[in-house]
Amino acid sequence: MAKSSSKDGSAKSGGVKTTEGLSDWDVLAGKELRGKSAEELTRTSPDGLPIRPLYTAADLEGLEHTDTLPGLFPFLRGPRATMYANRPWTLRQYAGFSTAEESNAFYKANLAAGQQGLSVAFDLATHRGYDSDHPRVSGDVGKAGVAIDSVEDMKILFQDIPLDEVTVSMTMNGAVIPVLASFIVAGEEQGVERSQLAGTIQNDILKEFMVRNTYIYPPTPSMRLVADIIEYTAQEMPKFNSISISGYHMQEAGATTVQELAFTIADGLEYARAAIGKGMDVDRFAGRLSFFWCIGMNFYLEIAKMRAARRIWAERMQAEFSPKDERSLMLRTHCQTSGASLTEQDPMNNVIRTTVEAMAAVFGGTQSLHTNGYDEAVSLPTDTAARVARNTQLILQEESGIPAVVDPWGGSYFMESLTESVYHAANELIDEVEGLGGMTKAIEAGMPKLRIEESATRRQARVDTGEDVIVGVNKYRLDKEDQLEVRDIDNTAVRDSQIKRLEQIRASRDSAAVDKALSHITELARSGEGNLLDAAVEAARVRATVGEISDAMEEVFSRHRAEVRSVSGVYRSVYRDEEGFERVTKAVEGFAEEHGRRPRMLIVKLGQDGHDRGMKVIATSFADLGFDVDVGPLFQTPAEAAQQAIDNDVHAIGVSSQAAGHKTLVPELVEALREAGASEIAVVVGGIIPPQDYEFLREAGVAAIFGPGTPAPEAAASVLEVLQARQAA
Repeated sequence: MAKSSSKDGSAKSGGVKTTEGLSDWDVLAGKELRGKSAEELTRTSPDGLPIRPLYTAADLEGLEHTDTLPGLFPFLRGPRATMYANRPWTLRQYAGFSTAEESNAFYKANLAAGQQGLSVAFDLATHRGYDSDHPRVSGDVGKAGVAIDSVEDMKILFQDIPLDEVTVSMTMNGAVIPVLASFIVAGEEQGVERSQLAGTIQNDILKEFMVRNTYIYPPTPSMRLVADIIEYTAQEMPKFNSISISGYHMQEAGATTVQELAFTIADGLEYARAAIGKGMDVDRFAGRLSFFWCIGMNFYLEIAKMRAARRIWAERMQAEFSPKDERSLMLRTHCQTSGASLTEQDPMNNVIRTTVEAMAAVFGGTQSLHTNGYDEAVSLPTDTAARVARNTQLILQEESGIPAVVDPWGGSYFMESLTESVYHAANELIDEVEGLGGMTKAIEAGMPKLRIEESATRRQARVDTGEDVIVGVNKYRLDKEDQLEVRDIDNTAVRDSQIKRLEQIRASRDSAAVDKALSHITELARSGEGNLLDAAVEAARVRATVGEISDAMEEVFSRHRAEVRSVSGVYRSVYRDEEGFERVTKAVEGFAEEHGRRPRMLIVKLGQDGHDRGMKVIATSFADLGFDVDVGPLFQTPAEAAQQAIDNDVHAIGVSSQAAGHKTLVPELVEALREAGASEIAVVVGGIIPPQDYEFLREAGVAAIFGPGTPAPEAAASVLEVLQARQAA
């Protein structure tokens, strides 16, 4: 199975490199495998890439870029010549919760303990352009990030943090215009000119339409906002990265490594075209574009992905835009360890997972890194978990010796070969996107979203059957789990605090100036002229709120509502436990025979949580098991979900929760059903729910709760038991 390591078959000092020697290896391998071929050790990645057990010098023959240098085109070995040997990556932890006051205290404590930059997590109300007093966000305020309604909140968030010294990254896409405007004004009022502000705004709206769903406006006007931000920052904020083109949320939603790489590069090309469409020269903005990768547990593939990405970006930017400044060809990136790889069960295992992923990010050549807390499968990280996550990076930087060598994988038979394989597979997928007219057109056709959902469903089926091992979940499980301390946010108290501040702002500001500024934003949105970020800065300065600025644009752009689509048959095609699968499908058939129809279930997301991976996986797996499944639209209120359940005559509502709104929104759903006289409809809940909250939910009327790691057939069987009991009552 192995290739010859030398063309002439000669033996050289330092080890056997002849064809005969490789034949000897095959013989030895066959003996160790008791007669089986070594070919049987070849594994296939989720992308279909073969991973052989042995690589030799022959695998480097014909490869184009195995002898390049870091800092030089095509930057495969890194964007900087000396990389970490000169300066380690930036330790940048993503955090934000509750109020601006609480997050500010958390940031200052972490900076004092060795963190080197800030990365802000906003709550879902802010992401979706709603002020905290909006009726649609009652369960979302302060839960999965910090609540920011105005410049006043932003000033508190960065109080006593010198914005001319500390770089700030902000994960914001939907309400990107008012949030960035508020940050700029907060900096000015701290005494820091906008030209001195350094950091990154994510501003990556295309991936929101594929996976994360924290969009506000439809794709076309959203792309205008992206271009306006690129234009404004190029002119006014030379130290600020105008966009962070993100594959992270794609992999978290289930994308394979190659899909994450290809779709992210395709997004980047689309953004570059949008900026050039505004009349900008490529060298004015391309050097401030940055990327954001997810680093999962597929160690070798993650390193190869990052190496291949730099080459692909450099080559495609050169071919299409011909920049004169070499910095326009450099792919610079932030990385974050995977949240999807974290487990509720035996959570200290997550420390090891995060360490493995962090090492892959470093070996891949990241410029900055966030490491997740071991408790983030069930909640925002506690102070203890955040300290362990931060120190994981400090140990890699200051104890391991890893930073001393630039790209230590350079020249590796295996890594160079794998990098080449990833490079070609990703380019093939990028070409497919380009053939559809670019990423905006591909998104409108639904291609990337459906591909990712198929991959997510296949992955879940492999985990459910144990084909993909998750230690502590589907293998080596503990008999009894210890209760984990979690960070609990009092959503009601946070919302009350935010509403009070909003009332104070509205009472003290110049209303006429606010109305004039908001009208100007609407006029620019309608005419297509001017720069909307520039106009939003003026509006924020007179204390227009995030929600008001968003509404001023929504008046023209409208609010996007996605079509709900899901895959079918994929879970069944991958699931290997025939006996377990058939047992559930027969029980479903028995229910149908007894009650005259199949069990019917409505799967919903409540509030502003757009993470729909779990929702879609459950929908397709339950459908493959024989349920009639309806999928509700994203961003429903509890009352809207209850009404849809009644109209569709379902037996049960399954609530998929990821953003910690379950203690507010699920009881409201149960109450809405009761008030409508439909208490016979069972409510079950699954997702990221701390075990400490189970009893609260049961007392509120929830019939069953499924934590992370529950196999879909097991959950389906439990739902059937609930329905049978209710039918018999």
